Amino acid sequence: MSEQVNGALTGLSGSLAADFARCAAITRQSSSNFYYAFKLLGAERRRALYAAYAFCRFVDDIADDDHVRDPALLLRRWREELDRVYRGDPTRAISRALADSVRRFSIPRRYFDEIIDGVEMDLARKRYRTFEELRLYCYRVASAVGLVCIEIFGYRNPRTRIYAENLGLAFQLTNIIRDVREDAERGRIYLPLEDLERFAVTEEEVLCGRHSDRFERLMEYQARRAREFYTLAERELAPEDRSNLLTAEAMRLIYRALLHRIEKSRYRVLDGKLRLSAPHKILLVTAAWARGRLRRARS
Repeated sequence: MSEQVNGALTGLSGSLAADFARCAAITRQSSSNFYYAFKLLGAERRRALYAAYAFCRFVDDIADDDHVRDPALLLRRWREELDRVYRGDPTRAISRALADSVRRFSIPRRYFDEIIDGVEMDLARKRYRTFEELRLYCYRVASAVGLVCIEIFGYRNPRTRIYAENLGLAFQLTNIIRDVREDAERGRIYLPLEDLERFAVTEEEVLCGRHSDRFERLMEYQARRAREFYTLAERELAPEDRSNLLTAEAMRLIYRALLHRIEKSRYRVLDGKLRLSAPHKILLVTAAWARGRLRRARS
């Protein structure tokens, strides 16, 4: 166990410490863009983020794992486990850590239900006709996660919820752009079909991984939409909440850099998954931390 994880587990009983260590391991092993940003948090908030992330990762993987025979049944069981989380008698390592976290930070259950609703959408459909249809999906699988996160970070201004919603949409749209090939291999196209038609790109071209000038224009349109949501999020970040949201801002810098990386490649997302290096992510997290310190010094 790393020193970083050990620090986050100080003061916990042995069994609960093991549960949180399991959540931290899931977060670390996922190579998540979030993992490095979480290091900006104090121990109590950081382990709560590990628990929330592990729940989201575990539930999301149900829809993506071809070895799961009955994903709908597993999701129903996780809803039942959420009942136990909020009653205080969870039965799994992840949910025991989550129960401790929702109690400490008063996280509303509806956000976790929304996340499961979003995963259930993946079981029921593989196409979205319009952006408005896709937006509901993005809200459930990403904005709801952001709303969980800000309860852990702490905030005072209600506008911060709008910040979290828009930032979640921006993150998920960035993921969709990055993962076009990976999703196509599962027979899924998250790009709105109305946008494919606008740029004369067929579903078959996406599924076969056929890059073209038309595809570049389509993806440029998607990137522009993602950037708009990043801008909307920034506008709603209240000054009094900036110091609590350094982790969220680090995530924003990482995802904006990822989108820029994709744009510079001329949207070669059909060739393979584009990523940021670990040192690049660490640099961006450090930049977010430094900006926060500078603001505190000026205030």
